[in-house]
Amino acid sequence: MTESMKEDHHEFLDIIFFTPSEFEKAGGAWPIRIGRNIAKTNYHIGPRTTPYHYLLFVLEGEGTFIQNGQRHALRARDAFCLFPHVTHEYWTDPEDTLQKIFIAFDGAHAAELLSRIGLTPDSPYRSGVLTPETASAMRSFMEDVRKPQDGASDLGRLTRFLSLFDRIARSPATKGLQPDSATPWLQKGKEYMDIHFAGGISVEGVSAHAGVDRTHFAKQFRKAYGLSPVQYIQQLKMTQAKRLLVQTPLSLTEVAHSVGYPDLFSFSKAFKKQVGLPPNRYRTAENDSYKIK
Repeated sequence: MTESMKEDHHEFLDIIFFTPSEFEKAGGAWPIRIGRNIAKTNYHIGPRTTPYHYLLFVLEGEGTFIQNGQRHALRARDAFCLFPHVTHEYWTDPEDTLQKIFIAFDGAHAAELLSRIGLTPDSPYRSGVLTPETASAMRSFMEDVRKPQDGASDLGRLTRFLSLFDRIARSPATKGLQPDSATPWLQKGKEYMDIHFAGGISVEGVSAHAGVDRTHFAKQFRKAYGLSPVQYIQQLKMTQAKRLLVQTPLSLTEVAHSVGYPDLFSFSKAFKKQVGLPPNRYRTAENDSYKIK
């Protein structure tokens, strides 16, 4: 196991460093380094800080981790995170030395990635997170990027990195900790409509996405926002239609299709009912008004 590792005074270490490309740095987060280690009996890190986010998994052994005044016992399958510029310290049990696999990363959304698996500066430790599949994926990641000349690219590296978090977030130990599970269901439904209003969605589909009964969703939505989900979707469609009529040269039929109507007749009927004018007269009136100004 140590054939690819280098030995120093307190551990055997196999680590790969990355220089992120401009493409990677344009995103929300990108990997900085990935590696694994086998601790010697005198292994003790810190107290110190790091400029990056470090996500570490215990493969074998036991130890202790301290950060933000919190002390955690480390055991196989545990995960712990070193947050940037926060003093941390960790060490091994000399009788059962730690073996870890880890990845360091940076970016404006790095902390959000960690929150997806339940790790925050106030809760930097989770037990039982590492699965054999995740450990295997990290080892595979290391082998894929070990020799860049063999075809590894920034896109491949970033894909591996994000898929790793997706894998962890879907594991039984962390799936209930994702932000989506904490988002109020009414907000989830509203956000779904805000994005997909032109895609032929139904109230049944929206309530299913929110995870509640259709009748309950409709009742609570009206109570919170003052109109029914159907009316809200209609309002979104009309707001977009008015923008397209005034700001684009699209034909009336093209506008109708763009906001989710199957034909010009149904769109014109709905538009007149909502706005008070047929879409062609609305476009003319708005354009004339703009010219006068």
